[in-house]
Amino acid sequence: MNTQRRTILGSAIAFGLAGSGLAGNAWGQAKPGVRKFVLGQSVPLTGAASEIGLAFAAGAKLYVDAFNARKNSPGYSLELRQLDDGYTPAKAAANATKLLADGADVLFGFVGTASSDAGAGVAEKDGALFFAPFAASDTLRDAKHTNVFHVRPSMADEAFKMVRHCATLGQTRIAVLAEDDAMGRAGLAAVTQALAEQKLAPLVGSAFVPVNSDKVDAAVAALSKGNPQAIIQVSLFNSTAAFIRKMRKTGYAGSFLNFSVVGIDPLFTALGKEIGGVVVSQVVPSPRSSATPIVKEYLAAIDNSDQTPSYESLEGFIAAKTLAEAIRRAGKGTDKAGLQKAMTSMTDYDVGGFRINLRAGIRDSVRAIDLVTITPDGKIVR
Repeated sequence: MNTQRRTILGSAIAFGLAGSGLAGNAWGQAKPGVRKFVLGQSVPLTGAASEIGLAFAAGAKLYVDAFNARKNSPGYSLELRQLDDGYTPAKAAANATKLLADGADVLFGFVGTASSDAGAGVAEKDGALFFAPFAASDTLRDAKHTNVFHVRPSMADEAFKMVRHCATLGQTRIAVLAEDDAMGRAGLAAVTQALAEQKLAPLVGSAFVPVNSDKVDAAVAALSKGNPQAIIQVSLFNSTAAFIRKMRKTGYAGSFLNFSVVGIDPLFTALGKEIGGVVVSQVVPSPRSSATPIVKEYLAAIDNSDQTPSYESLEGFIAAKTLAEAIRRAGKGTDKAGLQKAMTSMTDYDVGGFRINLRAGIRDSVRAIDLVTITPDGKIVR
């Protein structure tokens, strides 16, 4: 499956490299009479989170291509410029600077907590809009960041849902396994906050591991001492899989729960049949639930491509469609201030059977975050 995903989504890399030399004027013209809105995206097409980055980037491009191919033109087009940052914050910041200098109207869909923080910093200095980061820290949700708009719920929302699930099952002894980076620290803070909000006992333990690494022995030893009933993981798929395997070898029979950033498809590739019973939080509908209008639209677009459905790809598709709706509401003659005003007003946007609130500073714990499990044969069960 991993090789297949790289092959299917590899076109995103080619697109990103080709786009790296593109330039244009902000709020420019695609052709006479047609306004062009440029979306600048820095995303890990290589490196530790490439499986996730490739899927998210490909889903966004899938929507942009479908939008531009419509027979009834709205009088403007979208251009998505994608650059590879290798999951490196410094490169994401450099990409953000280049994308804005080359005429991007919006910084869009950065992937990774530290990379999103870096990109948002560049956007703030430039006075640019920063839209739909994937796995951004909750600090970017502070109302003071009026130029930052989120499509996915917060890490605090995911943590709240997982902690409440554990409490419902009587699992009060909870531990956290986190990668030693901005994402891991943000996730650990979110779980700690969720326990306090629900007046539950504090963590029985926490441990850090290197990013997307199998060096988990020390963490296994440390968390085993706390005798947890459930372990919430804030890690990419390689670290997650290695930890689950080694923890189970100690005789641990408790639950494993994961933030959506783990990447459910690459996690299945890494664990195979050992994935049975592992819980993953999901922030968009199932990419195969054709009864949901946005998923039906997504699958129709997939049929005209070489992609296969995935949660991350669907999220990229939804993010791009939400941005297109903001542009529609602002009007093709809009400027940055007009587009920002339109985004600020989108507090209950129905993207197609799935509602989105873009307003800054809002917690959304009541929204439909799904907790899913995966059967050994790869079927996802809510």
